[in-house]
Amino acid sequence: MPDVVMPRLSDSMEEGTILRWLKAEGDVVARGDELCEIETDKATMTYEADSPGALHILAAEGETLAIGQPIAVIGESSASVPDTAPAADPATDAVRAQPGATDEPLVPPADVPPPAASNGAGVAEAAAPSTPPSAPAGDGARVKASPVARRIARERGVDLGAVTGTGPGGRIVRDDVESAPAGTPVAAEQPVAAAPAPPAVTVQGEPGAAKGEVAVQELTRGQQVVARRMAEAKAIVPEFTLQAEIDMEEAVGLRARLKELASGDTPTPSYNDMVVKACALALREFPRANGAYRDARFHLHGRVNVGVAVAAPDSLVVPTVFDADSKSLGEIARETRALAERVRSGAVTPPELSGGTFTVSNLGMYGVTNFTAIINTPQAAILAVGALAQRAVVRDGELVARHTMNVTLACDHRILYGADAAEFLARIRELLEQPLALAL
Repeated sequence: MPDVVMPRLSDSMEEGTILRWLKAEGDVVARGDELCEIETDKATMTYEADSPGALHILAAEGETLAIGQPIAVIGESSASVPDTAPAADPATDAVRAQPGATDEPLVPPADVPPPAASNGAGVAEAAAPSTPPSAPAGDGARVKASPVARRIARERGVDLGAVTGTGPGGRIVRDDVESAPAGTPVAAEQPVAAAPAPPAVTVQGEPGAAKGEVAVQELTRGQQVVARRMAEAKAIVPEFTLQAEIDMEEAVGLRARLKELASGDTPTPSYNDMVVKACALALREFPRANGAYRDARFHLHGRVNVGVAVAAPDSLVVPTVFDADSKSLGEIARETRALAERVRSGAVTPPELSGGTFTVSNLGMYGVTNFTAIINTPQAAILAVGALAQRAVVRDGELVARHTMNVTLACDHRILYGADAAEFLARIRELLEQPLALAL
Protein backbone atom coordinates (compact mmCIF):
# COMPACT_ATOMS: atom_id res chain seq x y z
CA MET A 1 0.00 0.00 0.00
CA PRO A 2 1.74 3.18 -1.15
CA ASP A 3 2.19 6.13 1.15
CA VAL A 4 1.16 9.54 -0.11
CA VAL A 5 3.84 11.93 1.15
CA MET A 6 4.19 15.69 1.21
CA PRO A 7 5.59 16.43 -2.27
CA ARG A 8 8.27 18.91 -3.26
CA LEU A 9 6.33 21.34 -5.45
CA SER A 10 9.07 23.96 -5.87
CA ASP A 11 12.82 24.24 -5.52
CA SER A 12 12.59 26.38 -2.38
CA MET A 13 9.83 24.36 -0.71
CA GLU A 14 10.74 22.87 2.67
CA GLU A 15 7.29 22.09 4.05
CA GLY A 16 3.65 22.34 3.03
CA THR A 17 0.27 22.88 4.64
CA ILE A 18 -2.82 20.79 3.89
CA LEU A 19 -5.43 23.43 3.13
CA ARG A 20 -8.32 21.19 2.11
CA TRP A 21 -8.95 17.55 1.37
CA LEU A 22 -10.87 17.10 -1.89
CA LYS A 23 -11.57 13.43 -1.13
CA ALA A 24 -13.01 11.99 2.07
CA GLU A 25 -11.73 9.22 4.29
CA GLY A 26 -12.35 5.84 2.65
CA ASP A 27 -13.11 7.22 -0.81
CA VAL A 28 -11.93 5.06 -3.69
CA VAL A 29 -9.69 7.19 -5.89
CA ALA A 30 -8.25 6.62 -9.36
CA ARG A 31 -4.83 7.57 -10.60
CA GLY A 32 -4.84 11.30 -11.38
CA ASP A 33 -7.75 12.17 -9.07
CA GLU A 34 -7.26 15.38 -7.11
CA LEU A 35 -6.66 14.52 -3.46
CA CYS A 36 -6.00 17.77 -1.67
CA GLU A 37 -4.89 21.38 -1.89
CA ILE A 38 -1.39 22.09 -0.54
CA GLU A 39 -0.09 25.54 0.32
CA THR A 40 3.62 26.00 -0.33
CA ASP A 41 5.96 28.94 0.14
CA LYS A 42 5.01 30.15 -3.36
CA ALA A 43 1.48 29.11 -4.22
CA THR A 44 -1.42 26.75 -3.56
CA MET A 45 -1.30 23.57 -5.60
CA THR A 46 -3.64 20.63 -6.11
CA TYR A 47 -2.03 17.24 -5.48
CA GLU A 48 -3.13 14.24 -7.54
CA ALA A 49 -3.14 10.54 -6.71
CA ASP A 50 -0.29 8.48 -8.13
CA SER A 51 -2.09 5.15 -7.70
CA PRO A 52 -5.67 3.85 -7.36
CA GLY A 53 -7.24 2.56 -4.17
CA ALA A 54 -9.06 3.50 -1.00
CA LEU A 55 -7.87 6.73 0.61
CA HIS A 56 -6.86 6.79 4.25
CA ILE A 57 -6.09 10.32 5.48
CA LEU A 58 -3.26 10.81 7.97
CA ALA A 59 -2.77 14.59 7.96
CA ALA A 60 -5.59 16.89 9.01
CA GLU A 61 -6.55 20.08 7.22
CA GLY A 62 -4.36 22.93 8.44
CA GLU A 63 -1.51 20.61 9.37
CA THR A 64 2.00 21.57 8.22
CA LEU A 65 4.45 18.79 7.38
CA ALA A 66 7.97 18.58 6.04
CA ILE A 67 8.65 17.24 2.56
CA GLY A 68 8.51 13.45 2.52
CA GLN A 69 6.23 13.11 5.55
CA PRO A 70 3.19 10.82 5.00
CA ILE A 71 -0.10 12.65 4.53
CA ALA A 72 -2.23 9.67 3.48
CA VAL A 73 -2.17 6.00 2.51
CA ILE A 74 -3.87 4.51 -0.55
CA GLY A 75 -4.81 0.85 -0.09
CA GLU A 76 -6.89 -1.82 -1.78
CA SER A 77 -9.81 -1.19 0.55
CA SER A 78 -10.55 0.70 3.73
CA ALA A 79 -10.16 -2.50 5.72
CA SER A 80 -6.65 -3.07 4.42
CA VAL A 81 -5.35 0.31 5.56
CA PRO A 82 -3.05 0.07 8.56
CA ASP A 83 -3.77 1.98 11.74
CA THR A 84 -0.40 3.65 11.72
CA ALA A 85 1.84 5.17 9.07
CA PRO A 86 4.61 4.32 8.89
CA ALA A 87 4.15 0.80 10.26
CA ALA A 88 5.05 0.27 13.89
CA ASP A 89 8.47 -1.18 14.63
CA PRO A 90 8.06 -4.40 16.68
CA ALA A 91 11.34 -3.69 18.47
CA THR A 92 10.18 -0.24 19.44
CA ASP A 93 6.82 -1.54 20.66
CA ALA A 94 8.65 -4.15 22.70
CA VAL A 95 10.68 -1.46 24.41
CA ARG A 96 7.59 0.65 25.05
CA ALA A 97 5.85 -2.37 26.57
CA GLN A 98 8.54 -2.70 29.27
CA PRO A 99 7.63 -1.55 32.79
CA GLY A 100 8.25 2.14 33.28
CA ALA A 101 8.57 2.82 29.55
CA THR A 102 6.71 5.83 28.15
CA ASP A 103 5.27 6.54 24.78
CA GLU A 104 7.35 9.68 24.23
CA PRO A 105 8.30 10.10 20.54
CA LEU A 106 11.91 9.28 19.74
CA VAL A 107 12.25 12.53 17.82
CA PRO A 108 10.24 15.77 17.88
CA PRO A 109 7.11 15.70 15.70
CA ALA A 110 7.28 17.63 12.44
CA ASP A 111 4.83 20.31 13.56
CA VAL A 112 6.83 21.24 16.69
CA PRO A 113 9.61 23.78 16.10
CA PRO A 114 13.12 22.81 17.22
CA PRO A 115 14.61 24.49 20.30
CA ALA A 116 16.83 27.52 19.85
CA ALA A 117 20.04 25.52 20.35
CA SER A 118 19.21 22.38 18.44
CA ASN A 119 22.55 20.67 17.75
CA GLY A 120 21.15 18.90 14.70
CA ALA A 121 17.49 19.09 15.65
CA GLY A 122 16.71 20.26 12.14
CA VAL A 123 17.75 16.87 10.77
CA ALA A 124 15.68 15.09 13.36
CA GLU A 125 12.72 17.30 12.62
CA ALA A 126 12.83 16.48 8.91
CA ALA A 127 12.73 12.78 9.69
CA ALA A 128 10.13 12.98 12.46
CA PRO A 129 6.80 11.21 12.01
CA SER A 130 3.72 13.36 11.62
CA THR A 131 2.03 11.62 14.58
CA PRO A 132 1.45 14.11 17.40
CA PRO A 133 2.56 13.12 20.90
CA SER A 134 0.01 11.31 22.97
CA ALA A 135 -1.99 13.33 25.43
CA PRO A 136 -1.54 12.68 29.15
CA ALA A 137 -4.07 10.40 30.74
CA GLY A 138 -5.78 11.30 33.96
CA ASP A 139 -3.19 9.43 36.09
CA GLY A 140 -0.22 11.17 34.43
CA ALA A 141 0.65 8.27 32.12
CA ARG A 142 0.88 8.69 28.36
CA VAL A 143 -1.97 7.42 26.21
CA LYS A 144 -0.70 5.28 23.33
CA ALA A 145 -2.99 5.49 20.30
CA SER A 146 -2.70 5.35 16.54
CA PRO A 147 -3.48 8.49 14.48
CA VAL A 148 -6.64 6.84 13.16
CA ALA A 149 -7.79 6.05 16.67
CA ARG A 150 -7.18 9.63 17.78
CA ARG A 151 -9.14 11.04 14.84
CA ILE A 152 -12.11 8.73 15.42
CA ALA A 153 -11.99 9.51 19.14
CA ARG A 154 -12.18 13.23 18.43
CA GLU A 155 -15.10 12.74 16.04
CA ARG A 156 -17.07 10.55 18.45
CA GLY A 157 -16.12 12.29 21.69
CA VAL A 158 -14.37 9.26 23.18
CA ASP A 159 -11.98 9.71 26.10
CA LEU A 160 -8.87 7.75 25.13
CA GLY A 161 -7.84 7.59 28.78
CA ALA A 162 -10.81 5.32 29.45
CA VAL A 163 -10.15 2.98 26.51
CA THR A 164 -8.16 -0.24 26.81
CA GLY A 165 -5.76 -0.75 23.93
CA THR A 166 -5.46 -4.11 22.21
CA GLY A 167 -2.68 -3.18 19.83
CA PRO A 168 1.07 -3.84 20.23
CA GLY A 169 2.31 -2.66 23.62
CA GLY A 170 -1.23 -1.72 24.65
CA ARG A 171 -1.62 0.82 21.88
CA ILE A 172 -5.19 1.93 21.21
CA VAL A 173 -6.23 1.11 17.65
CA ARG A 174 -9.31 1.82 15.53
CA ASP A 175 -11.37 -1.15 16.71
CA ASP A 176 -10.84 -0.16 20.36
CA VAL A 177 -12.27 3.31 19.79
CA GLU A 178 -15.14 2.12 17.60
CA SER A 179 -16.25 -0.31 20.30
CA ALA A 180 -16.02 2.30 23.07
CA PRO A 181 -19.08 4.32 24.17
CA ALA A 182 -19.30 7.79 22.63
CA GLY A 183 -19.94 11.09 24.31
CA THR A 184 -17.07 11.16 26.80
CA PRO A 185 -15.47 14.63 27.13
CA VAL A 186 -12.05 14.89 25.50
CA ALA A 187 -10.76 18.17 26.90
CA ALA A 188 -7.30 16.75 27.53
CA GLU A 189 -7.02 15.25 24.05
CA GLN A 190 -8.11 18.04 21.74
CA PRO A 191 -5.43 20.71 22.37
CA VAL A 192 -2.66 18.30 21.42
CA ALA A 193 -4.22 16.65 18.40
CA ALA A 194 -6.03 19.64 16.91
CA ALA A 195 -4.62 20.94 13.63
CA PRO A 196 -3.29 24.51 13.53
CA ALA A 197 -6.05 27.02 12.95
CA PRO A 198 -6.08 28.87 9.64
CA PRO A 199 -4.82 32.47 9.63
CA ALA A 200 -7.32 34.53 11.60
CA VAL A 201 -7.55 37.72 13.60
CA THR A 202 -8.02 37.48 17.35
CA VAL A 203 -8.53 40.40 19.69
CA GLN A 204 -6.76 40.65 23.01
CA GLY A 205 -7.90 43.18 25.53
CA GLU A 206 -5.28 45.24 27.34
CA PRO A 207 -7.07 46.97 30.21
CA GLY A 208 -5.54 50.33 30.93
CA ALA A 209 -3.14 50.14 27.99
CA ALA A 210 -2.74 53.23 25.84
CA LYS A 211 -2.99 51.15 22.68
CA GLY A 212 -6.37 49.69 23.57
CA GLU A 213 -7.35 46.40 22.02
CA VAL A 214 -4.67 44.66 19.94
CA ALA A 215 -5.59 42.63 16.87
CA VAL A 216 -3.16 39.73 16.47
CA GLN A 217 -3.13 38.17 13.02
CA GLU A 218 -1.30 34.99 12.09
CA LEU A 219 0.79 35.19 8.91
CA THR A 220 -0.08 33.11 5.89
CA ARG A 221 2.67 30.94 4.47
CA GLY A 222 3.27 33.46 1.71
CA GLN A 223 3.59 36.29 4.21
CA GLN A 224 6.02 34.23 6.28
CA VAL A 225 8.20 33.65 3.22
CA VAL A 226 8.17 37.33 2.27
CA ALA A 227 9.07 38.36 5.82
CA ARG A 228 11.91 35.85 6.06
CA ARG A 229 13.43 36.61 2.68
CA MET A 230 13.23 40.37 3.05
CA ALA A 231 14.92 40.15 6.45
CA GLU A 232 17.62 37.89 5.04
CA ALA A 233 18.21 40.25 2.12
CA LYS A 234 18.64 43.28 4.36
CA ALA A 235 20.88 41.33 6.71
CA ILE A 236 23.31 39.78 4.23
CA VAL A 237 23.27 41.90 1.04
CA PRO A 238 25.53 45.00 0.96
CA GLU A 239 23.32 47.03 -1.34
CA PHE A 240 23.62 50.43 -2.96
CA THR A 241 21.12 52.33 -5.07
CA LEU A 242 21.22 54.45 -8.21
CA GLN A 243 18.46 56.75 -9.42
CA ALA A 244 17.64 58.10 -12.86
CA GLU A 245 14.96 60.18 -14.52
CA ILE A 246 13.83 58.79 -17.86
CA ASP A 247 12.23 60.89 -20.59
CA MET A 248 9.24 58.78 -21.66
CA GLU A 249 7.82 61.17 -24.28
CA GLU A 250 8.73 58.86 -27.17
CA ALA A 251 7.42 55.84 -25.27
CA VAL A 252 4.09 57.60 -24.71
CA GLY A 253 3.83 58.28 -28.44
CA LEU A 254 4.74 54.69 -29.33
CA ARG A 255 2.14 53.28 -26.97
CA ALA A 256 -0.53 55.55 -28.45
CA ARG A 257 0.27 54.23 -31.92
CA LEU A 258 0.29 50.63 -30.71
CA LYS A 259 -3.09 51.19 -29.07
CA GLU A 260 -4.50 52.37 -32.40
CA LEU A 261 -3.18 49.27 -34.13
CA ALA A 262 -4.42 46.83 -31.48
CA SER A 263 -7.55 44.91 -32.40
CA GLY A 264 -9.89 42.53 -30.64
CA ASP A 265 -8.54 41.02 -27.47
CA THR A 266 -4.94 41.89 -28.28
CA PRO A 267 -3.56 43.77 -25.24
CA THR A 268 -1.69 47.02 -25.79
CA PRO A 269 1.78 46.83 -24.18
CA SER A 270 1.87 48.87 -21.01
CA TYR A 271 4.73 51.11 -19.93
CA ASN A 272 5.73 48.40 -17.48
CA ASP A 273 5.93 45.92 -20.36
CA MET A 274 8.31 48.33 -22.06
CA VAL A 275 10.39 48.49 -18.88
CA VAL A 276 10.51 44.68 -18.71
CA LYS A 277 11.65 44.49 -22.33
CA ALA A 278 14.26 47.24 -21.88
CA CYS A 279 15.64 45.53 -18.78
CA ALA A 280 15.78 42.19 -20.58
CA LEU A 281 17.76 43.63 -23.49
CA ALA A 282 20.12 45.44 -21.11
CA LEU A 283 20.59 42.29 -19.03
CA ARG A 284 21.74 40.45 -22.12
CA GLU A 285 24.49 43.06 -22.54
CA PHE A 286 25.47 43.09 -18.84
CA PRO A 287 25.77 39.46 -17.71
CA ARG A 288 26.69 40.29 -14.11
CA ALA A 289 23.44 42.21 -13.68
CA ASN A 290 21.75 38.99 -14.77
CA GLY A 291 23.74 36.92 -12.30
CA ALA A 292 23.97 36.17 -8.60
CA TYR A 293 26.59 36.10 -5.88
CA ARG A 294 26.72 32.69 -4.24
CA ASP A 295 29.34 30.95 -2.16
CA ALA A 296 32.03 33.52 -3.04
CA ARG A 297 31.41 32.98 -6.76
CA PHE A 298 29.62 34.79 -9.55
CA HIS A 299 26.80 32.75 -11.08
CA LEU A 300 26.05 34.13 -14.55
CA HIS A 301 22.76 32.85 -15.92
CA GLY A 302 22.35 31.80 -19.53
CA ARG A 303 18.69 32.86 -19.72
CA VAL A 304 17.17 36.28 -19.08
CA ASN A 305 14.08 35.75 -16.92
CA VAL A 306 12.50 38.92 -15.58
CA GLY A 307 10.27 38.71 -12.52
CA VAL A 308 7.37 41.17 -12.23
CA ALA A 309 6.19 41.99 -8.71
CA VAL A 310 2.40 41.59 -8.40
CA ALA A 311 0.32 42.53 -5.38
CA ALA A 312 -1.64 39.44 -4.36
CA PRO A 313 -4.26 39.43 -1.58
CA ASP A 314 -2.29 40.19 1.62
CA SER A 315 0.99 39.19 0.01
CA LEU A 316 3.54 39.93 -2.71
CA VAL A 317 4.17 37.48 -5.54
CA VAL A 318 6.75 37.68 -8.32
CA PRO A 319 5.83 35.62 -11.41
CA THR A 320 8.47 35.25 -14.10
CA VAL A 321 8.57 36.21 -17.76
CA PHE A 322 11.00 33.64 -19.12
CA ASP A 323 13.40 34.56 -21.93
CA ALA A 324 12.06 38.10 -21.94
CA ASP A 325 14.97 39.28 -24.08
CA SER A 326 13.81 37.14 -27.01
CA LYS A 327 10.09 37.93 -26.74
CA SER A 328 8.29 40.74 -28.52
CA LEU A 329 6.50 43.52 -26.66
CA GLY A 330 3.18 41.91 -27.59
CA GLU A 331 4.23 38.55 -26.19
CA ILE A 332 5.40 40.15 -22.96
CA ALA A 333 2.14 42.09 -22.68
CA ARG A 334 0.02 38.96 -23.07
CA GLU A 335 2.16 36.96 -20.68
CA THR A 336 2.32 39.55 -17.90
CA ARG A 337 -1.45 40.02 -17.96
CA ALA A 338 -2.07 36.30 -17.83
CA LEU A 339 0.41 35.89 -14.98
CA ALA A 340 -1.10 38.77 -12.99
CA GLU A 341 -4.57 37.30 -13.40
CA ARG A 342 -3.41 33.88 -12.21
CA VAL A 343 -1.71 35.45 -9.21
CA ARG A 344 -4.84 37.33 -8.16
CA SER A 345 -7.05 34.28 -8.68
CA GLY A 346 -4.64 32.00 -6.83
CA ALA A 347 -4.05 29.81 -9.88
CA VAL A 348 -0.37 30.64 -10.42
CA THR A 349 1.93 27.61 -10.28
CA PRO A 350 5.33 27.28 -8.57
CA PRO A 351 7.22 26.94 -11.88
CA GLU A 352 5.79 30.32 -12.90
CA LEU A 353 7.21 31.82 -9.71
CA SER A 354 10.68 30.33 -10.06
CA GLY A 355 13.73 30.92 -12.21
CA GLY A 356 13.81 34.73 -12.13
CA THR A 357 17.19 36.38 -12.74
CA PHE A 358 16.09 40.02 -12.28
CA THR A 359 13.01 41.76 -10.86
CA VAL A 360 10.96 44.82 -11.80
CA SER A 361 8.74 46.37 -9.10
CA ASN A 362 6.35 49.12 -10.21
CA LEU A 363 4.33 51.28 -7.82
CA GLY A 364 3.69 54.05 -10.32
CA MET A 365 0.00 53.15 -10.58
CA TYR A 366 -0.36 54.23 -6.93
CA GLY A 367 1.13 57.65 -7.61
CA VAL A 368 4.48 56.79 -6.02
CA THR A 369 7.23 58.82 -7.68
CA ASN A 370 10.33 57.24 -6.05
CA PHE A 371 11.01 54.23 -3.87
CA THR A 372 13.73 51.67 -3.21
CA ALA A 373 12.84 48.00 -3.54
CA ILE A 374 14.53 45.23 -1.57
CA ILE A 375 16.63 42.88 -3.69
CA ASN A 376 15.00 39.54 -4.40
CA THR A 377 17.96 37.41 -3.32
CA PRO A 378 20.04 35.84 -4.73
CA GLN A 379 19.48 38.12 -7.74
CA ALA A 380 22.02 40.86 -8.35
CA ALA A 381 19.59 43.76 -8.64
CA ILE A 382 16.01 45.00 -8.70
CA LEU A 383 14.51 48.00 -10.51
CA ALA A 384 11.90 50.11 -8.73
CA VAL A 385 9.68 52.07 -11.12
CA GLY A 386 7.81 55.22 -10.14
CA ALA A 387 4.85 57.03 -11.67
CA LEU A 388 4.98 58.35 -15.22
CA ALA A 389 3.73 61.93 -15.34
CA GLN A 390 4.18 65.22 -17.13
CA ARG A 391 6.83 67.31 -15.46
CA ALA A 392 8.64 70.55 -16.21
CA VAL A 393 12.07 69.83 -17.68
CA VAL A 394 14.66 71.83 -19.56
CA ARG A 395 15.20 70.86 -23.20
CA ASP A 396 17.49 72.92 -25.48
CA GLY A 397 17.58 75.72 -22.94
CA GLU A 398 13.80 75.97 -22.67
CA LEU A 399 11.38 74.86 -19.96
CA VAL A 400 8.92 72.39 -21.43
CA ALA A 401 6.43 69.75 -20.22
CA ARG A 402 7.61 66.19 -20.84
CA HIS A 403 6.45 62.76 -19.68
CA THR A 404 9.13 61.48 -17.33
CA MET A 405 9.51 58.53 -15.01
CA ASN A 406 11.86 58.02 -12.07
CA VAL A 407 13.52 54.66 -11.49
CA THR A 408 15.76 53.34 -8.72
CA LEU A 409 18.16 50.44 -9.20
CA ALA A 410 19.13 48.56 -6.02
CA CYS A 411 22.27 46.43 -6.48
CA ASP A 412 24.18 43.77 -4.60
CA HIS A 413 27.63 45.36 -4.29
CA ARG A 414 29.28 41.94 -4.12
CA ILE A 415 28.62 41.35 -7.83
CA LEU A 416 27.66 44.75 -9.27
CA TYR A 417 29.99 47.69 -8.74
CA GLY A 418 29.08 51.33 -9.10
CA ALA A 419 30.33 51.90 -12.66
CA ASP A 420 28.87 48.60 -13.91
CA ALA A 421 25.48 49.39 -12.41
CA ALA A 422 25.55 52.93 -13.79
CA GLU A 423 26.22 51.67 -17.31
CA PHE A 424 23.47 49.07 -16.97
CA LEU A 425 20.95 51.69 -15.79
CA ALA A 426 22.04 54.09 -18.56
CA ARG A 427 21.34 51.37 -21.12
CA ILE A 428 17.84 50.85 -19.73
CA ARG A 429 17.21 54.58 -19.94
CA GLU A 430 18.54 54.72 -23.51
CA LEU A 431 16.23 51.91 -24.62
CA LEU A 432 13.17 53.55 -23.07
CA GLU A 433 13.97 56.97 -24.48
CA GLN A 434 14.36 55.41 -27.96
CA PRO A 435 11.58 52.78 -27.64
CA LEU A 436 11.70 51.65 -31.27
CA ALA A 437 14.80 49.73 -30.22
CA LEU A 438 12.51 47.54 -28.10
CA ALA A 439 11.02 46.12 -31.29
CA LEU A 440 14.37 44.99 -32.69
